[in-house]
Amino acid sequence: METPMPRPDLAPPPIVPREKLDFGLDGDIPRHWMAGDPFKTRFFDAMSTLFPVGERFFITCVRDFKDRITDPRVLQDIKDFTRQEAQHSMLHTRYNDRLQAQGVHVDQILAGQEKRLFQIIRGHCSREFTLGITAAAEHITAIMADCFVERPEIFEGADPRLRALYVWHAMEEMEHKAVAFDVLQDVARSSYLNRVGSMLLVTMLFPYHVFRIMRHMLQVDGFSRWQRTKIWARGLWWLYGPGGLFPPILGQYFRYLKPGFHPWQDPVVASYDPWLRLLKETGDPVEAGNRLHGPGVWATP
Repeated sequence: METPMPRPDLAPPPIVPREKLDFGLDGDIPRHWMAGDPFKTRFFDAMSTLFPVGERFFITCVRDFKDRITDPRVLQDIKDFTRQEAQHSMLHTRYNDRLQAQGVHVDQILAGQEKRLFQIIRGHCSREFTLGITAAAEHITAIMADCFVERPEIFEGADPRLRALYVWHAMEEMEHKAVAFDVLQDVARSSYLNRVGSMLLVTMLFPYHVFRIMRHMLQVDGFSRWQRTKIWARGLWWLYGPGGLFPPILGQYFRYLKPGFHPWQDPVVASYDPWLRLLKETGDPVEAGNRLHGPGVWATP
């Protein structure tokens, strides 16, 4: 069993469930909303199809240990984590309705994920391991979120509604990034092997299923085999090439594998406070998300 390490000195932000937000997802969003790029669009679309069942899985795995917890702060964190994840699931379900209307087999994707997560994984793995999967997935989504909001070029030319949706989702992922991890370490008393093994499983399964869904989506889009080959070649370079989406966050990924790691060894990103201020000022998540890197946003109030 890994010896719990002292918590970092960073003061984490409060976990704030933000409900009844309107991103205009019923509007005329282009099919390839990421600057007309099918690979980039379908990468985010494929992740969206995985979120509703995935978020419910995360909630279930954390709640497995709720009866062992007496600390009211931890119980409140779990409650707020649950409410945030429920909102993510609800809004990405609305997002996915658009994809279903485009001919994407969303219902089949959801049914397959339901079977994998709830019947196969929860049916054959220990509750400590499934909580480890949750903590690992929360770490990956949090560091990807760091990347999305701190590198505005990632969403350059994107539809403002979906860009704002992912910015909001990213900010909330950062707020609750330690909840499942703390339950894993302090309540489930996970071994280091359990923590690393569950992360390695997530590392393999997450891109596999995203790419599998993307393959289906690009076929639905009507691209020929040769067109899809070129789309994949350019897209994989965007993901994994120098300066691509993933290389800058590899250090944060590997830190999870170190004994003594804790998510709050990394603070929230610099744009977190400006986004909070914009959301409060405007009351509009789309405007806040899309003004995030505008002139004057970083000025000290």
